[in-house]
Amino acid sequence: MKELGEELKELSKKNLLRKLTCIESSRGSKISINGKTCVNFSSNDYLGLSSHPEIVKAAASALKKYGFGSGASRLLSGTYAPHVKLEERLANFKKTEAALVFNTGYAANTGIIPAITGEDALIFSDELNHASIIDGIRLSKAKVKIYRHRDVNHLESLLKINLKSKRRLMITDTIFSMDGDIAPLKDIFSLCERYDALLMIDDAHGTGVIGKTGRGGLEHFGIKQTDRIIQMGTLSKAAGCFGAFIAGPKDLINLLISKARSFIYSTSLPPAVAAAAAKAIDLIEFESEDRRRKLWINRQRLSEGLLKLGYDTLGSETPIIPVLTGDTKSVLKVGEYLFKRKIFAPAIRPPTVPEGKCRIRFSVTAAHTKEDIDLLIGVLKKSA
Repeated sequence: MKELGEELKELSKKNLLRKLTCIESSRGSKISINGKTCVNFSSNDYLGLSSHPEIVKAAASALKKYGFGSGASRLLSGTYAPHVKLEERLANFKKTEAALVFNTGYAANTGIIPAITGEDALIFSDELNHASIIDGIRLSKAKVKIYRHRDVNHLESLLKINLKSKRRLMITDTIFSMDGDIAPLKDIFSLCERYDALLMIDDAHGTGVIGKTGRGGLEHFGIKQTDRIIQMGTLSKAAGCFGAFIAGPKDLINLLISKARSFIYSTSLPPAVAAAAAKAIDLIEFESEDRRRKLWINRQRLSEGLLKLGYDTLGSETPIIPVLTGDTKSVLKVGEYLFKRKIFAPAIRPPTVPEGKCRIRFSVTAAHTKEDIDLLIGVLKKSA
């Protein structure tokens, strides 16, 4: 184990050694860490639903009926009525024929990509796609072409010179989790139709956040769901719960049940979690218009404040607002400065972002108050 110790020392020397922070309270705009109350600007609970009483009630009711653990994988004895109800609800919400629940977004991406491609396929992937997409591509053993971030012209040039591949799959995040910008889905989908490629979108940070009723990227751009489109989403962000899903044609879902290894070989989500998530989707669709409006008002307030102070927010368009700092030493210093002033927003370092592009990633939610945002802007102003 000596070599592990040496590796840890090397990571520490490069300011890349991670440590866990224990939160001692429920999730919200205010959290308790080591007995200190901090304003939390590092949560993906965009709509503030994680503590919603209706979600808690749905989980508690299912907990009493089914117990907690599901006991097995979905294909053995681990499928319960709340799983089925959740999948039906997700398919309706995403306007697809069917949906399939996975334990995490990582499991969904590493499960579906190998299941629908293979060595004879060609995948086109945005250079800033999430790590789970990258790992899913690696597991698939398919050939991959990386196109420049959000560069539709570059993507088309790659499509033009790779017309002989039997299966072509275009994959992109909808909202990029570290930059906060949005993929040009309308233009990308147009290319997929023109060059006969499937489109898979990772709508993890889009679901619940963009689109008139929170349905995500397709609704935001006015794109109608077709058999050419596969949607992945998570239940752990705007839904305030846990888990992930794939939504698309029924034949796709049936194929994944038989081929997606991360689905087949994982114990299923606890039924109580599935019941809570189904209630969360109801809330997103029917009762969260005011929450989404407040989310975007809060986002605007923070973005304008940061830009006035002269910070580089990397063209963010969403409630994910990064502030570029540069190297690892600088970003750790900023993170510590904020924490001392009761603001929780940890440093983002490689390999999550490239060398030289370390940042503080501020994540705005509907639960933040004007005072929370003004406090952050004021603290940053003093450090500028």
